[in-house]
Amino acid sequence: MSVMVARKKVVRKWEKLPGRNTFCCDGRIMMARQKGIFYLTLFLILGTCALFFAFECRYLAVQLSPAIPVFAAVLFLFAMATLLRTSFSDPGVIPRALPDEAAFIEMEIEATNGTVPQGQRPPPRIKNFQINNQIVKLKYCYTCKIFRPPRASHCSICDNCVERFDHHCPWVGNCVGKRNYRYFYLFILSLSLLTIYIFTFNIVYVALSEISEDWVSEHVEGNSRDISFHGSKGLTSPKLRSLTVLTVLEVLICFFTLWSVVGLTGFHTFLVALNQTTNEDIKGSWTGKNRVQNPYSHGNIVKNCCEVLCGPLPPSVLDRRGILQQEESTAQEGSCPRGPGTQEPPATQGPGQAQEGGMKQQDGSIPPPSAVPAPSVSDSEMPEEKQRTPGELPVPSPDPGRAEH
Repeated sequence: MSVMVARKKVVRKWEKLPGRNTFCCDGRIMMARQKGIFYLTLFLILGTCALFFAFECRYLAVQLSPAIPVFAAVLFLFAMATLLRTSFSDPGVIPRALPDEAAFIEMEIEATNGTVPQGQRPPPRIKNFQINNQIVKLKYCYTCKIFRPPRASHCSICDNCVERFDHHCPWVGNCVGKRNYRYFYLFILSLSLLTIYIFTFNIVYVALSEISEDWVSEHVEGNSRDISFHGSKGLTSPKLRSLTVLTVLEVLICFFTLWSVVGLTGFHTFLVALNQTTNEDIKGSWTGKNRVQNPYSHGNIVKNCCEVLCGPLPPSVLDRRGILQQEESTAQEGSCPRGPGTQEPPATQGPGQAQEGGMKQQDGSIPPPSAVPAPSVSDSEMPEEKQRTPGELPVPSPDPGRAEH
């Protein structure tokens, strides 16, 4: 006996989203698929700070001030928080058009452009939009089937249209757009301060260790005992040499990181002051031959910085954790157990079978013919086979006594 059971499988919207993104924690974390350089970023930051806190901070806290490791910890935590916020958030991905919406847009474009003769290139799909008395062109995205909003662009790596697209940063493993640009800027700013901080105090540590070694070599010549200096709590000269090697390694990492991170921070500070994106600066949207004025700039550095860094953050329009219900029908085979008082469901019966079924007793046995009352049939209710037409001979009824003779 087979039974059809309908089960509802809960599917989240992030499982069906197009594009080249990866999701974790049931859609709460959204990143690009290429995350190798992001892991390298984590390794460099965590490794450099771990060496600094494990070796130099202890010595500097005793020799100079206990506030040195505290301020370094604050910078480290702030940089890590802004990095994870940038990497794990939705940068402002615009949903693709549904099939009905895409068909409607195609009809509008055909009605506007008319019929294009065969062999001729169709006109570009562009809409003009006015912002602060400036004409801005809205371009059509053939992948997402939409007219992109102003300042939006399609990322070829994530395969999504991103609102106020700045660039795709492999170091954070995500696109940088309208919803995470402020966290990206705060990340590179705090990372620049942290790099300068560690680089400076590493040099101070090397200088202090050299002075201490010179002092030991001048005043304790020929003494083979391990001597601690300046209350450094057991740090001997061989230990200082090993720590100095690690410090030089940290200095080299910070030196090569300093130029790129600090330079990137300065470039984005310039863009924030002009209320401009990296994509617009590379394309020369507002500094080209036409010298078109930037319609998004307020003409004031403070107002531009407040809008970019302190303005309201729009919510995500993807609804990644929304529910899509899909029904699945499965067949289960097996016999259904019946209790002592459970009866089988009656099958479809005819008129004669219904009378036979009604003659059954409750225990399932058929009563004897004498116990069954004979129904009274009137002449008008006589069956057709028992009514004789004129001239028809009667059919003799079978008699058991005559059959024996």
